[in-house]
Amino acid sequence: MHNMSDIIEQYIKQLFEEAQDDVVEIQRAHIAQRFDCVPSQLNYVIKTRFTNEHGYEIESKRGGGGYIRITKVETKDQNNYIKRLIGLIGPALSQQQALYIIDGLLDNGLVTEREAKMIAAVVDRETLKMDVASRDIIRANILKRLLPVINYY
Repeated sequence: MHNMSDIIEQYIKQLFEEAQDDVVEIQRAHIAQRFDCVPSQLNYVIKTRFTNEHGYEIESKRGGGGYIRITKVETKDQNNYIKRLIGLIGPALSQQQALYIIDGLLDNGLVTEREAKMIAAVVDRETLKMDVASRDIIRANILKRLLPVINYY
């Protein structure tokens, strides 16, 4: 059985499949009512599963006529997508941010599930046993070096 976040994510991805273009507009209240959940559950799904690292841009307008517009960034051009990901990585990268990037690579077919798990193991805090600041810097450097390799092969 999937949890509510998985169900909402799949619903939004289904909306993309049915859409004429790479933009989906949803209303928090409508989704919350449809899935009998609180709007903050939708916010969680958007913040964790439809991030820049996953290849999405989010525009949000709050209020009575508010909406969330999710745009799927063009990922068919692998070179530009990889360059965009590299640009998102600053001097340091948390484990969660790294996992978002890895999930985006997997979702867009740039790595296999096995490769994604190997990359995640390399950048895991248990692998990089050191102080947090150093660990986040090394994690960022690893992904900055790895992404061009993925792009090349």
